[in-house]
Amino acid sequence: MRRSQNSTKRSFLNRIGEWFQWLLPGLGVKRWLLVILIGTTLVGLGFAVSILDLYRNAPGTWWGPILRLLSLQRLDRAFRALIFGGFGLGTILFGIWGLNRALLKPFVRPGKTILETVTAYRKKERGPRIVVIGGGTGLSALLRGLKAYSSNLTAVVTVADDGGSSGELRKSLGILPPGDIRNCLIALSEDEALLSQVFQYRFANAGNLSGHSFGNLFISALTEITGSFEEAVAESGRVLAVQGQVLPATLHDVRLVADITVPLKNRDVHVKGESSIPKAAGQVRRVWLEPSNPLAFPPAIQAILNADLILVGPGSLYTSLLPNLLVPDLAAALRASRALKFYICNVATQPGETDGFTCGAHVHTIEKHMGGPVFDLILCNDRQEGNLPESIDWTRLEPELKEQYSVYQTDLVDVENPWRHDSLKLARTIMDLYNERTGPLAGRDDSL
Repeated sequence: MRRSQNSTKRSFLNRIGEWFQWLLPGLGVKRWLLVILIGTTLVGLGFAVSILDLYRNAPGTWWGPILRLLSLQRLDRAFRALIFGGFGLGTILFGIWGLNRALLKPFVRPGKTILETVTAYRKKERGPRIVVIGGGTGLSALLRGLKAYSSNLTAVVTVADDGGSSGELRKSLGILPPGDIRNCLIALSEDEALLSQVFQYRFANAGNLSGHSFGNLFISALTEITGSFEEAVAESGRVLAVQGQVLPATLHDVRLVADITVPLKNRDVHVKGESSIPKAAGQVRRVWLEPSNPLAFPPAIQAILNADLILVGPGSLYTSLLPNLLVPDLAAALRASRALKFYICNVATQPGETDGFTCGAHVHTIEKHMGGPVFDLILCNDRQEGNLPESIDWTRLEPELKEQYSVYQTDLVDVENPWRHDSLKLARTIMDLYNERTGPLAGRDDSL
């Protein structure tokens, strides 16, 4: 009992000590606290003087103070007391304004006022809970646009990558591939301009470091320091001041395996490794994970079940999207979630993976691997203008798909890179569609 009392006492003293730390030099807080104190004193004095003047030698009736207030003899004193208190109130308001500026100044971005910063923060804080499932550049591009509308973002990212810098670190250090997670953290960062350059920087002509990005090495180092990959990702998010969270689909060391029909060999071959699938020069028939039943990362399941909106894509169909949906618990959570579920189809086909695929082929492939329909809406691009590389083509929408699903088409193309989505166009369209289905007119019969 005594130990509990001592612990409570120490906790109380620690809290008092934390409050006194606000008085340390250099914080720019003490001066405004002093201004507020002076204003409070002036208001108190003005109020005290007016009360004492009203009740001093007042008659014993309840209307005595009112008569004295209305008398010309005392009106000048009451007026002076009112001015005294008003000046004190103005001083208090000035002190509060200065204190707010001192506290919020480190968080105000250049060119923005404090009001604009606070308004934008509160608006995004009240934004919908959005979960985005995928990987690769498509996922990071989508997050970059969505962070303007909500800070309640969760990216569930594949960990099946085995190519490039991520693959090398996976082999040499035995950690999960950090590449896609790094890209998502950068996309959600508040200070993307500078930090993206640092985290995306790749060493060249640096011996064993050649080809590795600084961000991958940073996450790998944090994994060693913290002892867990998920903690390293969380700490990286704090360093980058991300809006939302980035979660691996699973913490198991999974490999992506595919059955691919190779025309030259006229037979199906097994291809192991995410990076090897596009190089097989054939048509992918089926993909699966080894081990086949990896446990999902529990926070990812919780985020999906609590979501208001779930987005699958954009991204490589077989190597970025399906590796997430092949985690059994994750797929079950997606089916069970009551959130709106949108599928965002790729703007263009991907060589060696979705050659000749239509929008419907993308959707049917996902349903085939998940065992049935999942999505409430299919979002497709309808602008097919611009020069595409010779090896890819536009992802076209067949009329039959509109008879089976709710489909929405609009211009989603990045003008500079027409084979990719424009982050702002895509995010704006998604939020408009979401608000239309959850707003006052939700449930009406729309013909998309």
